[in-house]
Amino acid sequence: MTVVALSAALPAQVFEAGTLVEWKAERVIPLAAPLHHVQGIDVEQDRLWVSSVDAKSGKGYLSLLDTRTGKLLRQVEVQHGKRIHPGGLQLDGDSVWLPVAEYDRDGPTTIQRRNKRTLALERSFDVSDHIGCVAAGPNILMGGNWDSKSIYSWAKDGRQLAKSPNPGRISFQDLKWDNGSLIGSGNAARDAGEAGAVEWWSPTDWRLVRRFTVGKTDRGVPYTNEGMAWRGGKLYLLPEDSPSRLFVMSGPH
Repeated sequence: MTVVALSAALPAQVFEAGTLVEWKAERVIPLAAPLHHVQGIDVEQDRLWVSSVDAKSGKGYLSLLDTRTGKLLRQVEVQHGKRIHPGGLQLDGDSVWLPVAEYDRDGPTTIQRRNKRTLALERSFDVSDHIGCVAAGPNILMGGNWDSKSIYSWAKDGRQLAKSPNPGRISFQDLKWDNGSLIGSGNAARDAGEAGAVEWWSPTDWRLVRRFTVGKTDRGVPYTNEGMAWRGGKLYLLPEDSPSRLFVMSGPH
């Protein structure tokens, strides 16, 4: 298992396999959009997808932004009745999967598949638990409930395949499927001695493969507080509510 630690300073001095190395913030991108309380993200080329919620107005949002400029390209409301809370999301071909739940630890969820360009709803299915994040694999969806105490898996037609206890101590906020591994990011227990982590798990035997421990931004927010994506060896983190900043981190080569 590889353990990496991101410090609060950028560029970050980190330990990887017992050696002090440096992770660099390639970019810190201010996002020029009213995102309210951010939740999940994914990235592809120069595009960023963000889910967020405005609890005061009872509205959830899916937004598409340009990572070159931070400007908003498109935004749609995703709430349905009391289900106003979108969570961690992942792209899947021409679609994006995201959960939209009631603001209730035990409330139900609609898992939506939306067109990644138009953000229009394509299909959905219901789950009788609060699902806070969803990862999309080639033939499977996986998701965590409130604080990811349990990890679910579903077929893409909505059939539940399994439910397992979270094997780690991180409350996953965003999940990604990557080459057969499940990547989860979130905050640690208060007594863990760290702000949060990004973890790679083998979903077949729930073996921890890799782990990054993280510090906090200069606003005092853990880097893994909310949105996370992993693309091409780069870590994308969106921890802060509006005004939000996207941190693009790269490690040693």
